[in-house]
Amino acid sequence: MGNFDERQWGISVSAISGSVEGPCGTQGSLGGAYLYIGQPERAVEWYRAQLACGRDTHTFIRAVLVIALTMAGNRDEAMAAATGLIEAAEATHNPHALSYALLADGFAFRDADPVRALDALRRGLVIAHDSGNRATETHLAANLARHEANSGDPLAALDHLTTAIRNYHNAGDNANMRGPLAILATFLDRYGRDEPAATIAGFASSPHTAAWIPELTTAIAHLREVLGDQTYESLARKGETMTTAAMATYAYDQIDQARTALEHPG
Repeated sequence: MGNFDERQWGISVSAISGSVEGPCGTQGSLGGAYLYIGQPERAVEWYRAQLACGRDTHTFIRAVLVIALTMAGNRDEAMAAATGLIEAAEATHNPHALSYALLADGFAFRDADPVRALDALRRGLVIAHDSGNRATETHLAANLARHEANSGDPLAALDHLTTAIRNYHNAGDNANMRGPLAILATFLDRYGRDEPAATIAGFASSPHTAAWIPELTTAIAHLREVLGDQTYESLARKGETMTTAAMATYAYDQIDQARTALEHPG
């Protein structure tokens, strides 16, 4: 594989202290590991420690702190931390920083001020797309899908879900792919497509998605009520044991069927 060149990647690793330093405060993203194992409170601690070091020159650490606070259920703190974040990111003249700040703002205000959140996510998506920030664009698309579904534009939600699932799948990002799949499961549950909703929920369920998409828990409870525990468990196990490629194909098919039903009701 060759030797690791710290200068090439802009990363310095101290073998003695175990500390990691990255450009523009990007080392703060390492706290995201706690989010994936369902410990957002520890992620918050990590981000706050990083902020205290004064390395957040491009607002990245502050942005991920906002997201972690939201996932930990500390919504008021998240909104407070998001105040002024977009303006600070704009001052960097860095489209990556700005699109990520808009993602964080949309995340923090997703329930308290859906209109603000939707505006932030839509603006962020345009900036990320135009500047080639594919990862942030995908995160924005996934979160936009949730908002569009909740705000009454289900066709737009399906379009964003297709983009997010495809991009995560193509990148091999199985952990984040569960997010838009969880949104799709709640979407299908809402429109009475119970069996595919339960199948997808079985694959999508994780500590990470439970914090990211809290309504998945409500959808699963509803599916258990409608289908019965035994049938739900059988369908969920089917989804859980599917390969990522098979689940992606299944999801695309369900999206196409849902789109057809919405475009040609009755």
